Amino acid sequence: MAPVRPSFRLLRPPFFRQNYGRRGLLRVDFFTPRSVGQTARHMSDVPPKSPNSGRSGFGKSTVWAPKTRLFIGIPFIGLLIYSMATGDKPERLDGPSMAEKDALIKRESGITDQSPMRLRMEEFIKQHQKQIVAELEGIDGKRFHIDTWDRPQGGGGISCVLQEGNVFEKAGVNTSVVYGRLPRPAILKMRADHKALDPDVDSLPFFAAGLSLVLHPSNPMAPTVHLNYRYFETADEAGNTNAWWYGGGSDLTPSYLFDEDAIHFHNTIKAACEKHDKSYYPRFKKWCDEYFNNKHRGETRGVGGIFFDDLDETEKDQEQLFAFVQDCLSAFLPSYVPIIKRRKDLPFTEKEKQWQQIRRGRYVEFNLVHDRGTAFGLNTPGSRVESILMSLPLTARWQYMHSPEKGSREERLVDVLKNPREWV
Repeated sequence: MAPVRPSFRLLRPPFFRQNYGRRGLLRVDFFTPRSVGQTARHMSDVPPKSPNSGRSGFGKSTVWAPKTRLFIGIPFIGLLIYSMATGDKPERLDGPSMAEKDALIKRESGITDQSPMRLRMEEFIKQHQKQIVAELEGIDGKRFHIDTWDRPQGGGGISCVLQEGNVFEKAGVNTSVVYGRLPRPAILKMRADHKALDPDVDSLPFFAAGLSLVLHPSNPMAPTVHLNYRYFETADEAGNTNAWWYGGGSDLTPSYLFDEDAIHFHNTIKAACEKHDKSYYPRFKKWCDEYFNNKHRGETRGVGGIFFDDLDETEKDQEQLFAFVQDCLSAFLPSYVPIIKRRKDLPFTEKEKQWQQIRRGRYVEFNLVHDRGTAFGLNTPGSRVESILMSLPLTARWQYMHSPEKGSREERLVDVLKNPREWV
């Protein structure tokens, strides 16, 4: 009788969904008993810190009961043997997104000077939002409605809006933080100013954060003011930053021109610019006059201020530009508060109120026809339309073929808008 030979048939083990975080080598002490009372560890892209750990990515030992080790270990070894025999490789799950990594950093470490710039910018604009809202509430006497919202793709914002107040007919002070993916057409367009962007990918993760502010006073003698400071960053699939830039500015839009107001506004901004570069104010003032321009009307939106965009490492290093943006934003309240306090209670007529409404119509035209920020926001998937259109006034007027009277204050304003002036 022939001897019975044992037969081994390799069976495919059941599939177990795994966490495919960073893995170390399989250790021979997998089933070795360990001391009790230690915290369980989960694998992730950010390994826990352990001063007693001798290996990168591993902290203190995990405690598993003997039956648990057998229950987990047998299928694990079976899967390992099957993989070695067949060459099958388990499908890897996507790693954490940029938004998820940032949430982890905030939770574990908070925001420090060593944090990624995107998180430092986010913290800075939120701090200033609180300061500005508190100051404006003191001037108006009414409280802002505060609306906090989240984006499913990551990020969110805080919209602070005051309508029909004692001083402001409509005022909005918004912060927004956006995580998303930049489509290929946008990447190719942005490469004109940012060569670090990879032109060979279909999309890239991006981050954008900014503070936007628009104040429309009720009194036509008090000027509308706009402010926006923002930071934009793109990353590769591993989360490494590959391009970044700053943009922003502030500008004044009066219905009735008081030269001293324009001079004060420009002087304050100029002082902030000159702390960093003597060329900034004239350069960015000119840019503002060119950008905030209703080309179809042949006039600027207001008496200007500063505007800049795409400031990156070709301009100055990241820390220097961040300091510049911080000083410009910090200059806002000193530039505008004295003006609104001087003008908010001046007497006005119904005719002057109608002129204010006509000028507001011009404001709406620029924002909806020419403004790149509005267009970007409305074309970003998952964007919050109410916050984007916060900049529009509560009321406006379009009067057919209206022209100001000769020699009037209204005509003088239009002349200045058609021929921008140097205020300082």
